[in-house]
Amino acid sequence: MKIKTAVGAALLGLLLGTSVAGATGNSKEVPRKEPKSSYATIYGKALPPVGFVNFCARNPEECKATGGRAQKLAMSPERWNLIYQVNTYVNGKIAPVSDQDLYGEPEYWAIPTDAGDCEDYLLLKKRYLEGLGFSSAALLITVVLDEKNEGHAVLTVTTDEGDFILDNRRNEIRRWADVDYTYLKRQSPRDPRAWVSLAKSKTIASGIVAGGTEK
Repeated sequence: MKIKTAVGAALLGLLLGTSVAGATGNSKEVPRKEPKSSYATIYGKALPPVGFVNFCARNPEECKATGGRAQKLAMSPERWNLIYQVNTYVNGKIAPVSDQDLYGEPEYWAIPTDAGDCEDYLLLKKRYLEGLGFSSAALLITVVLDEKNEGHAVLTVTTDEGDFILDNRRNEIRRWADVDYTYLKRQSPRDPRAWVSLAKSKTIASGIVAGGTEK
């Protein structure tokens, strides 16, 4: 399922300090509830990616536990539009560059200014959405294997319509089951420093998986 909306762009433009005139889509599509595969299954605890651990050590304010619980955001056309606008804006603003080329390290998570790889994109999206009033407990960093069986990272938004994916490889917002990825693990909504497994195999789920660098 794809989501593309075109209302309420002015608020996002004010937040991001940029004009979004002409950048919005022309169609509106709010996801309908589907009884099957709406939410990813959680199988237990998992180890966080090493890049995330180091990011939190450098930026403890970005990884504070709020004491909250799992949330399913009540969505509206305006909220879907904000999510779409943030995803589109960051995808266009940040140039895809590997950590090795940018920082001289194989795995370095950071909030980008103009370049970065997949986890950097999602960190910036998460910050913008939190600034727009979205709960951090519903914005979960997620590690997957892509179609080439390579490590990649996306942002899961948990809503009352299901789990949806913000990806630097596409502007459309898709239901998690509609993206051809193998889901490994993601943040716990109760504590951003704790991670949960989305894979049945404990070996895969607990391994340290770096995010991919390709856009």
